[in-house]
Amino acid sequence: MNDRLARRRAFRFGHLGETLAAWTLRLKGYRILASRFKTPVGEIDLVARRGNVLVFVEVKSRRAAGVGDQPVSSKQQQRITRAALAFVQQNQTFADHDMRFDLVLVHPWALPRQIRGAWRAESHQL
Repeated sequence: MNDRLARRRAFRFGHLGETLAAWTLRLKGYRILASRFKTPVGEIDLVARRGNVLVFVEVKSRRAAGVGDQPVSSKQQQRITRAALAFVQQNQTFADHDMRFDLVLVHPWALPRQIRGAWRAESHQL
């Protein structure tokens, strides 16, 4: 399989994972505010809200369970945290909301698994 085709398939697979994660969150009572939110400092797969909690979600789609379930690297956490701060700056209505960083793992033939509070934003990341 050529490299371009492999990248296209990986992109579609990742997009499907994000869609499944968004529907899972909706069924749990979250409102999806943004998907694939991009800033110069980073990207957030999903931004959701439930009550007074603003949730920034990293989606990990894997073709097999247990493959790549390791936590988000500290470098990724920093990028997502900076992007989350940019989101709040652009959407001041949410400035008083609590922030949480979740991870959603998506595997074929299994329900997406949400890991709430997968990491905390440390002051040195801001």
